[in-house]
Amino acid sequence: MPKALPVIDMSAPVCCAPVAAGPMSDDDALHVALRLKALADPVRVKIMSHLFSSSSGEENSGDLAGVLGLTESTVSHHLGQLRKAGLVESERRGMNVYHRARREAVVALCGVLDPDCCA
Repeated sequence: MPKALPVIDMSAPVCCAPVAAGPMSDDDALHVALRLKALADPVRVKIMSHLFSSSSGEENSGDLAGVLGLTESTVSHHLGQLRKAGLVESERRGMNVYHRARREAVVALCGVLDPDCCA
């Protein structure tokens, strides 16, 4: 059974000095590592890709499950991990939950890894 991510508030995009700027504090390194760990799964990368490329900018769990060929419970599990990492936000509307990628969180993570990547 995989080890669960530690519970810390990751609702805001990661913000700290770039990795190349010098040694990071333990806290900053943990925040970056937890977000990278949430992305370190092919299904989660595919979910992020589908959310970013969605014409409406959002998808519900059932539609994502159909596109990915997975069960809705599996997709919901992965979305939960992405949500805990602050990379996805979700909104319930009636019987459906719609999910959006948090572009600012991904851009901030890219900026921490390489400040010249998004310039």
